[in-house]
Amino acid sequence: MRLADLGLGAGDVDARLAALRGRPLNYDPDEVSGPGWQRDDYRQPLPAEAPGDAEQGGSFEIACRLSRDYAFSDPALVEAYFDAEAPLEGREMLLVLHVLGLRLDAGVRVSHVVEETRELRGRTARLFGWSYRTLEGHVEAGQRDFEVWKLLDSGEVEFRTHSISRPAARNPLVLAGFRLLGRHKQAEFGRRACARMTLLTEAAVARSQRPLETAPATREGHLGGEQP
Repeated sequence: MRLADLGLGAGDVDARLAALRGRPLNYDPDEVSGPGWQRDDYRQPLPAEAPGDAEQGGSFEIACRLSRDYAFSDPALVEAYFDAEAPLEGREMLLVLHVLGLRLDAGVRVSHVVEETRELRGRTARLFGWSYRTLEGHVEAGQRDFEVWKLLDSGEVEFRTHSISRPAARNPLVLAGFRLLGRHKQAEFGRRACARMTLLTEAAVARSQRPLETAPATREGHLGGEQP
């Protein structure tokens, strides 16, 4: 079993990220229904759209982009490093966890991406979602899912995150530390992710809906100034 990785600084991120390639998971996904696994669910309404398909530049489209970029993560809790040009599915991510002044490197790999129309209790919804799983060296073991939903009949948009996890190590000291701080940090991550997703989505929607200002005509009849 690989011990938790201690990140001593922000330097050499590329090498630390590259080291995750090919690294195995630190748990068996087929065994997450057993005892000792903790489950968390968070749901956050986002600015609604008009009923029907997702609007260009609307709340759903913006939230999907923010989710794909992991922008909802508060860097005071979790910093994320990854190759933004790489396909989302299979993407390796170096997460740097901030705990009691320490920086713990935590590797994850995106295991599943979904983008589809789905029936939800008799209502048609548009869904974009993805999941990552923890790699050897992560202090936790498990999976976290991120989803953006739009109900097409009402225009409601919602962000959801779900996780199932347990401590990765059986060391009594690590287990005690996880019970003392781990659950608190998990809950804090979920709450802040929802709050940041709301804030960032609202700000981006407001920018996209801001009307363009018309610049005054110059003496030659051309438009002067720059568009905002």
